Formats: sequence, structure tokens, C-alpha cells
Amino acid sequence: MTAPATGSPVNGPRGLPRTIWALGLVSLFMDVSSEMIHSLLPIYLVSVMGASALTVGVIEGVAEATASITKIFSGAISDWMGQRKVLAVIGYGLAAITKPAFPLANSVVWLVTARFLDRIGKGIRGAPRDALVADLAPPGMRGAAFGLRQSLDTVGAFLGPALAILLMWLTLDNFRIVFWVAVIPAFLSVAVLVFGVSEPERPIGLRKVRAPLSLGELSRMGTAYWWITSLATAFTLARFSEAFLILRAQQAGLAIVLVPLVLVVMNVTYALAAYPLGALSDRINKVTVLMAGIVVLVAADLVLAIGGSVGVVGIGVVLWGLHMGFTQGLLASLVAETSPPELRGTGFGVFNMAGGVALLMASIVAGYLWDAAGPATTFLAGAGIAVLTLAALVAVRLRLPRLGAVREGGLGA
Repeated sequence: MTAPATGSPVNGPRGLPRTIWALGLVSLFMDVSSEMIHSLLPIYLVSVMGASALTVGVIEGVAEATASITKIFSGAISDWMGQRKVLAVIGYGLAAITKPAFPLANSVVWLVTARFLDRIGKGIRGAPRDALVADLAPPGMRGAAFGLRQSLDTVGAFLGPALAILLMWLTLDNFRIVFWVAVIPAFLSVAVLVFGVSEPERPIGLRKVRAPLSLGELSRMGTAYWWITSLATAFTLARFSEAFLILRAQQAGLAIVLVPLVLVVMNVTYALAAYPLGALSDRINKVTVLMAGIVVLVAADLVLAIGGSVGVVGIGVVLWGLHMGFTQGLLASLVAETSPPELRGTGFGVFNMAGGVALLMASIVAGYLWDAAGPATTFLAGAGIAVLTLAALVAVRLRLPRLGAVREGGLGA
């Protein structure tokens, strides 16, 4: 276990290193920026640029898949270098300098290009940042550490849409002005990362990784890691882009100026749930918590499928945010626990690449089903895949009963 960095003592609130809090603030500011744009982008594409729901699905899927595929290389490079922060700075920096492209874009092609470059930045920073959280987390507190970072990240994710609503109201639905304001917190994020985050020293004797993506190194991940990655990938097929939550709410009658409220509600729920559920997973079997999260996703899909009013769709959005709180930080914690310390960047990279490919497929299929058969079919399909994933998780747990029973000594399988 890597010791906390010099200058980052374990004396912050809740006993976590101050550097983890700083990383959470980095995520918070960047999410404020990103979500101010992304909460409006689906409607901007459909109502202003004339794009279809299928186009939105393809754009969102390609964007997120690009980020996830990039993570495998940045994670492996961070293992090879033995350093995480420099790649995180590059990734957040690229995302920041890309933000002005959104208000400047005058066609769907330019918007797709801006979204693509923004997600490359996300891909570069993601795995090294998550590996850095794992390196800094005190023994027995990885669930809490990832839950805290995810909670702060998600605070930004609901502040962004909330600011978008306010600015859309003040500017009489001027999308471009909102996109310009979103540039500011992106550069604040980079500043906090550069000046507020220190990287821990590499432990003496930790094995040097020369070819992180070689078969020899990947085979060292172990059975538990590959089960977690496989199940998480299947689970991702059930949870397509949140852009479809926005489209669902608009279809139910929510005014365009209030559309970002969808992400506000979802992310408030997510932020409130992520830390306590992460801390809970440090005390009980993590797979039990994960199973509960999948059940909540099934409920969310069913509510969104039958919902004919804004109020019912709102309940579905709350449940969607709750399932994110149950699952996202927990899955990251499981990856950290099952990956060798010197290969954590690669572990997160492979995990995120697999999830990105699954998200691409899920978003394209969701867009096709939406256009061909309507939103109810889209969400019912998601519920069906989630049920299949739950059944697979139950089968794996019976085969590996100690899977998810994480303690300071590691994960038994």
C-alpha cells in the first residue's frame, strides 16, 4: 500500500488525505464546466442543429467510447512511468482548452469534433487519476476515498446544469453564452490540480513495469479482476448515455429552459449517495452493495418506460442517480483492490476501455430503439440487460463466495 504523499497527511475531514479532497475539487470544477455544456447539448443538437435521436446516441456513444479507449493507454503509460499526475494534468488541460470550441462551433461536425477532443482529455486523465486515488487511500478506506471523490465530482455535475438553467433564463435561451461561461471552471480545475495535488513517492522495492499491456503483465491481474471487469462491462450495456434521460423529460413535457434540471436531480441524488454507500462497502461485502445497485437500475428503467408525466420521469431520474451512487465508486474500489499496485493504471485503463465500448454499443442501440419503437422500448431493453447482469453476478458470487469481501489484506477469491 502506497503511503500518503509528503505534505498530504491523513488529517483531512473524515480521515482521508487532503490530496484526495483536492482531486475531488479538480473533478468538481471540471464537471461544472462539462455539465453546463452537456446538459444542453442534446437539445441544442436536436432543436437547433436538426440532429436526430440516433445521431445524439452515436455522438454520445463515440465520445464516451473514445474517452474509455484512451484510458487504457494513459493508464499503462502511468504504470510504465511510475507517475500519475503529469498525465492527469495533460488530460485536464486538453479538456480545458477544448471548451471554447463549443460556443464557436457552427455545425454538427464541429460540435462532434469538440466533443471528441474533450473526451480524449477525459480519457487521458481518468485512469492515472483513479490510480492516484488508490495509491493515496488509507488501508481499509478505498471505498470511502472513491466515494468521496465521486461525490465531489457529482456535486459539480449538478451545479453545472443548475448554472445552465439560471444562465438560460437570464440570457433568454442563449446557448452560446452559457457555453462561454463554462470555460471558466475548466481552467480553475487545471489550476487546482497543478498547485494543490502532490503525488506520493514510489515505494522502495515496488516492481518496475516495462510492458504494462503485454500478456505477461495482464495475466498478473488475477481471476477476481477479470470477473469484475467482465461483469461491469455487461452492466454498462444496461446503462446508456444520460442524454436519453434529458430527451425523455423533454418528451414528457419539461420546458427547454428547465431541461438541465434532469441532470441536477440525478446528480444531487448521486452525490448524496456515493460517499455513504462507498463507506458502507468498506464494512460489508461489496458485491452485495453492487447487486442492490443493479436492482435500483431495473426499477429506474421500468419507471422511465411507463412514465407519462414529468413527475413520474423525475422519480425515474432519482432512481437512476441512486443506482449510480451504489455502483460507480464501488466498481472503481473493486478494480483498485484486485489490481497489483504497480499495474493499477493499466487495471483502470482496461476496465474503462471495456466499459467505453459497451457504452458506445448501448447508446447506439438506445438511439435506434428510440427512433424505431419509442422511449418505452429503449428503457425496457435496459431493464432486461440489467436483470441478465444481476443473474450473472449471482452465479459468480456462488462460484467465488469471497469476491467483494475486501479487507486491508486485499481481496480474497
